[in-house]
Amino acid sequence: MKKYISYFLAGTVVYFSFAGLGYAETTVSAEVQYIFNTLLFLISGFLVMWMAAGFAMLESGMVTSKSVSAICAKNIGLFAISGVMFWAVGYNLAYGIPEGGFIGTFTSWSDASALETGYSDGSDWFFQMVFCATTISIVSGTLAERIKIWPFFLFAAILTGFIYPIEMGWQWGGGWLSTAGFFDFAGSTLVHAAGGAAALAGAIILGPRTGRFGAGGKVMPLEPFAASSVPLATLGVFVLWLGWFGFNGGSQLAAGTLEDITAVATIYINTNLAACGGVIAAAIVSRLIGGKTDVIMMLNGAIGGLVAITAEPLAPSPSAAILIGAIGGVLVYFSTKLLFKFKIDDVVGAIPAHLVAGIWGTLVVPLTNADANFGSQLLGVLSVVAFVFIVSLIIWTIMKNTIGIRISKDAEKTGTDISEIGVIAYGIKD
Repeated sequence: MKKYISYFLAGTVVYFSFAGLGYAETTVSAEVQYIFNTLLFLISGFLVMWMAAGFAMLESGMVTSKSVSAICAKNIGLFAISGVMFWAVGYNLAYGIPEGGFIGTFTSWSDASALETGYSDGSDWFFQMVFCATTISIVSGTLAERIKIWPFFLFAAILTGFIYPIEMGWQWGGGWLSTAGFFDFAGSTLVHAAGGAAALAGAIILGPRTGRFGAGGKVMPLEPFAASSVPLATLGVFVLWLGWFGFNGGSQLAAGTLEDITAVATIYINTNLAACGGVIAAAIVSRLIGGKTDVIMMLNGAIGGLVAITAEPLAPSPSAAILIGAIGGVLVYFSTKLLFKFKIDDVVGAIPAHLVAGIWGTLVVPLTNADANFGSQLLGVLSVVAFVFIVSLIIWTIMKNTIGIRISKDAEKTGTDISEIGVIAYGIKD
């Protein structure tokens, strides 16, 4: 009996060995590729959606305890607005664009899924929508503690429904930047620098928090502006770090072949290493220059490293990814100090981490990707940043002079939780 069992097991092994060779020589069907590609969009999409929680945590931890509820309201509100606006008009403004064109169509999204597309249309809409929400999330933290919530929601609707989709379509929708040879794999410029540019415009028009700067641009003592919870801000950064694997990995846009899924794994590695480089570099620079190992700089250094690698997370070697992220972290440190000199109040440091690091990451792409060139990269950065900044500046200015965008000094002293929301986040005060 044992002999027959041995024959059976040996035959089974031989059969599956030959069967494996046969499978190795074939590729999966178009339908199976469709399924895997769709799953990549959906799984990556909910990882990026989870970044909304990361932004809420980071911003809640960075503002004073009297403004935490307002941050929570803004973040859940902007995500809901992004979903509606990107469905109503945003998606087709980006993807309804003619090849080499500038703007798509003012129509709502509709499902036209087909096997030939390679993935479900619905999965693509969801994946692109959470990118759109990320862009406006960047603006929220910069303007915290002195902006009225409903004017912010109005700006969120304009940015997510019109401004972001238009410049996004220039590249990812096959528009004029795409035909000009611009390269931005997952959005260092299209998402992060764009969000940073909108935040910068808002910060300039809105002005700093009362008492934030003294004479000559001197930064006032930290106590009146103390972060409500450094642990919460740290948790927020870790959530963003996790979500970034979906952000960059999902931008491979396919997982139905050996090459594609291997590329996703490489992207994960480089994304992680760039963040590590950003943290370490920010820690070293803050210690050498400031005399303290600044945890806030380390947190924003992680984001700066992640933003920097987002333009090209596949081509760099691991050591190059670390270097790109490290320089992003260093730029975050110095650009934060530069904002102080200009009396620009960025509560969470989004402008250095997203705008500055995003520009750096986009311009450095040709050093690792031979298909990119510096001229096209510079063209893309300048056009997107200028477009978003100028249009945002105009919109913020119009709103300031009509409906008003800033709370009163008394309301600012009381806190936006009481003046704007009516719900106190913590039973303590700074």
